[in-house]
Amino acid sequence: MNIVVLCGGTSSEREVSIVSGTNVAKALISKGHNARLLDVFFGTYKTNKTVNSFFEDEYDNDKESMHISSLNDEVLSTSQNRKGFFGENVIEICNKADVVFMALHGANGEDGKVQATFELFGIKYTGTDYLGSALAMDKGLAKQLFIYNNVPTPKGFEIEKNDGLDYLKMLKDNNIDYPVVVKPCCGGSSVGVSLPNNDEEYKKALEEAFKYEDKIVVEKYIKGREYSIGVINGKALPVIEIIPDGWYDYENKYNGNTKEVCPAEINDTLKEKLQKEAEHVAKVLKLGVYSRIDFLSDENEDIYCLEANTLPGMTPTSLLPQEAAVMGIEYPELCEMLINESLKN
Repeated sequence: MNIVVLCGGTSSEREVSIVSGTNVAKALISKGHNARLLDVFFGTYKTNKTVNSFFEDEYDNDKESMHISSLNDEVLSTSQNRKGFFGENVIEICNKADVVFMALHGANGEDGKVQATFELFGIKYTGTDYLGSALAMDKGLAKQLFIYNNVPTPKGFEIEKNDGLDYLKMLKDNNIDYPVVVKPCCGGSSVGVSLPNNDEEYKKALEEAFKYEDKIVVEKYIKGREYSIGVINGKALPVIEIIPDGWYDYENKYNGNTKEVCPAEINDTLKEKLQKEAEHVAKVLKLGVYSRIDFLSDENEDIYCLEANTLPGMTPTSLLPQEAAVMGIEYPELCEMLINESLKN
């Protein structure tokens, strides 16, 4: 198939997206497909590719990845000087593809906007549709849906920038003690997330989170073990445990200091509870062919759903591919499977 692997974008997770896309394209090429990277924001900017020749020109995956990465420092200035989000010829090229593999992460890629556009243009793509993407991306809205549907989740609330409310009083009103977790409502990869332990740190954490978004979520901190469970076609994959060296922030996620154990060394009761709830969350948020659900469990093995990822990281060592590998599904096979299952749906 002619496959566009869509990556890049303008979010704080642009670099992670490029890494995912580069690996996906390489895997699909190894399976015999004509897969090619395309930056959703820059498109064919600063290249000689045209719509008609995109799938015909000579292609070097590593060189294209380097080219897209070289544009990272131009995102802000380009955003300020043009109105539209999609880069040159992006829609036209995606229209010519047999399918678009969504390797986007974060805002304007994982929140349903691109998916909705593709729906209107009749472009086939992988993953969750626009509605499920939007529901999962907004952590405040997702938390409301969790509570309504009896999904266990940490106690918390959503606040908006400059709404004039007393944020310290809101902690007391919600009976939440320090430490708490403060995070942007629609961010990912733990960007802008803080763990304040007192009033002063709490105020600084709010300021930091508001640098990224105008809506943030404050939650009760749950001390315990962290797990992630992939869900493909409604069925949970093996549970993976995440063991960071300290706080599981952006740096610890990507600097190699976090240990990941799959399958997780837990008893069958906890394993089945996590898998069952992951499948439940996928239904509640109307997630598509594949997703990844993150949980914590406390000392009593009570579980708490943190969030759902509709486009989880897709490097060979990312969490979802690790879980699939335990089931005997190698990385290139997984990438191809996600495409085939998405086309069926």
